[in-house]
Amino acid sequence: MSEQDKSQKTEQPTPKKLEQAAKKGDVLQSRELGTALVVIAGAAWLALAGPGMVESLQLMMTQGLSVGTSDVREFDPAGHAFRLIATIALPLAALFLVTMLAAIAGPAMLGSLGFRGQALGFKGSKLNPLSGMKRIFGPNGLIELAKSLAKVLLIGSIGAWIIMSELPRLIGLGARDTRAGIHELGATFIFTVLLMAGALAVIAMIDVPVQKIMRTRKLRMTKQEVKDEHKQSEGSPEVKGHIRMKQREMARAGVRKAMGEATVVLTNPTHFAVALRYDTSKDAAPIVVARGRGATAEAIRELAAELNVPMLSYPELTRAIYYTTRAGQFVREDLYRAVATVLAFVFNLDAARANGHAQPPVEVPAEARFDTDGRRTS
Repeated sequence: MSEQDKSQKTEQPTPKKLEQAAKKGDVLQSRELGTALVVIAGAAWLALAGPGMVESLQLMMTQGLSVGTSDVREFDPAGHAFRLIATIALPLAALFLVTMLAAIAGPAMLGSLGFRGQALGFKGSKLNPLSGMKRIFGPNGLIELAKSLAKVLLIGSIGAWIIMSELPRLIGLGARDTRAGIHELGATFIFTVLLMAGALAVIAMIDVPVQKIMRTRKLRMTKQEVKDEHKQSEGSPEVKGHIRMKQREMARAGVRKAMGEATVVLTNPTHFAVALRYDTSKDAAPIVVARGRGATAEAIRELAAELNVPMLSYPELTRAIYYTTRAGQFVREDLYRAVATVLAFVFNLDAARANGHAQPPVEVPAEARFDTDGRRTS
């Protein structure tokens, strides 16, 4: 691979790279989505609570301009002002709550909600005028400019269309009842806001994929960076080899003494190993002196080769003993016949090899058959 290929950022960012970027405050963001959600929430509030808000304002104005004898006798301007404000406090509180939830919903929908302390750190690059000019006239700045122009054109076109289509009716409102005219004007205003909110939603649906593509492109990695990260996450081959060697040494130390008493070793042939002892002078039945899988099984096989202990490959029988018997226990009774067949062959191994006899087949009972994960098989 050439140096140029190594320096080209052609690989998608890994989960670790995305996580590190998020910790630094570089998260998926869309101002258009946040703006659209806030405007939609405000428009929904206008449609549902707008008429009630107008009535509350009318009531507040009526009460504020009405002065009775009790108001003069019990002069309390602060209390009176508080009562007037209370008439519109609940609708305004609902508007504040709805818009705040909409503002929070934006980053939550993008998976960017959360506090990131590293993003608050001082960054000298933000004070560099050249960096600022690059942001303004770079690809991101041009995209933001295009979005702003699109918003102005789209929303302006909607506003102009509504005004032109509703202009004759709006001019005629002056000849109608004031209350009815206000209600009709309010309905037109709410309809206009809802249409503009829909336009912002369309812009947001376009902006979110664009922002995702731009962020992914910005965080792309070179092939070498992916390899280096993989080494850091999984460990270099040298480190992993050292760890495997340590595991093998520990496993050998754990089974070395037991292997000195072993009569035969049964293997899977690679994943499992079981060492059996059968001394007719002291053992009532074959006994498991060592058992293991992975590194322990490898250690058992290595010690068997060093100590000249016969090794035979009986995968099904090996798994059956491994999953039914612990070290220091006798082999289960339903496996006696299979183990006895193996031991008879081992005790006459020299003669069998001299006559060219192969190791005999054995049958494992159905209830003692297991796969490599310890699940019973039929």
